[in-house]
Amino acid sequence: MKKILLIIPAILLLFITSCKQESDKEEKEVITKNPAAENYNISILLDLSDRISLKKNPNPTMEYYQRDLGYIKSVSEAFTQHLKTKRIRQIDDKMQLFFNPEPLDPEINSISENLKIAINKNNVSKGFLNSINENYASKTSKIYSSAIKDDNFIGSDIWNFFDTKVKDQCVEDNYRNILIVLTDGYIFHKNTVITQGNRTSYITPELIRKNDLNMQNWNKKFDEQDFGFIQVDEDLSNLEVLVLGIHPDNKNPYEEKVIKAYWTKWFTEMKIKHFEIKNADLPSNMEKIIQDFILKKTS
Repeated sequence: MKKILLIIPAILLLFITSCKQESDKEEKEVITKNPAAENYNISILLDLSDRISLKKNPNPTMEYYQRDLGYIKSVSEAFTQHLKTKRIRQIDDKMQLFFNPEPLDPEINSISENLKIAINKNNVSKGFLNSINENYASKTSKIYSSAIKDDNFIGSDIWNFFDTKVKDQCVEDNYRNILIVLTDGYIFHKNTVITQGNRTSYITPELIRKNDLNMQNWNKKFDEQDFGFIQVDEDLSNLEVLVLGIHPDNKNPYEEKVIKAYWTKWFTEMKIKHFEIKNADLPSNMEKIIQDFILKKTS
């Protein structure tokens, strides 16, 4: 009888240990196979140049700043959707917003600081999750309203952002790093006008016309004479980039292709493996594209 009493606890212990090992194994498999187990680090870079000016670039269908707000809404919704598919103890995700250069209005910079979200198992709550979308919508709306009201558009220095800031501010180890760039595709800032041969730190409609890249043979000239952005000496293979809002000058039928050739060559040289460059469109038409880019696991 004593032997039987000794055997029963041993069997129970063996059973419990076996179950725990099997549970741990299954959980590890779920974490490995499920893209939701990834930690996301999403950054949004806003181009607050005169592209959003209601005077210079009015659009009767939907103003460009309103399209930006719609895109940002889709990004924040994809972020929260990702969070809600994770176990609480897996959550360690971030979302943030940048400009380059920083606007002169201190209120805008203060708002952007409040849009830096770091959410983990220690601070996650249903209320926090539910507040993210509304918070991003209301605060980014204030940023655009302030910039448009100020009417002092200082340009967009996206090249400098990639050259000096993106590696430090948008890329972290053990994260899926995603950068969303909202821009019309043109880049210019008076403090960063650099030329090296046919490479530049900027692209404008005037530059495209000056270099005769508005002709039918633009692509041959682009390749043979090495036009493009000045190469940034960074390995950004751990960064994915989605560019939204390309709005080419309609006076040149090749403008869109030239702009995308500049960006594509630049990203490829920075070793960015996963990127997409999309034209300005209504937010309802872009929602699926944004959701797919953020939520679908890449190989």
